[in-house]
Amino acid sequence: MEYTIRTARKEDMSQVLELIRELASFEKEDNAVEVTVEDLQKDGFGDSPAFHCFVAEVGTEIKGMALIYPRYSTWKGKTIHLEDLIVTESMRGTGLGSALFEEVIKYGHEQGVKRIEWAVLDWNEPAIKFYEKNGANVLRDWDVVQLTEEGIANYISKL
Repeated sequence: MEYTIRTARKEDMSQVLELIRELASFEKEDNAVEVTVEDLQKDGFGDSPAFHCFVAEVGTEIKGMALIYPRYSTWKGKTIHLEDLIVTESMRGTGLGSALFEEVIKYGHEQGVKRIEWAVLDWNEPAIKFYEKNGANVLRDWDVVQLTEEGIANYISKL
């Protein structure tokens, strides 16, 4: 199978959003996706993009994507966060995910980051095995903490 891994373009965002929705469904969060094509286009392209995105293209269709953004560690310095690496279900096991993962690692190396980090659901054993096989450390003693938009608003209202 032939595919191309490349940096995403603004016009790719509708297909990227479809992959995001597919992932949300896989993670049993069908109704959680609030981002729109317009949000992705505005936030990812322009003078100060909030993220960098790679896509895996088969023919003219995008079958996978990896979305990353810069972070900073007080212990390590520059890092990047891999928000999502998604391969459409029909293409899993073809090497597309590995190719996207490799592109993220090469990008991080080129950027001189000290760490690439991401979260994985504890029940997603195929993903955990893939990451560990590729040298990643799954830190099982850390919990992800989030303050939602509603939580932020509630906090601010108390000030």
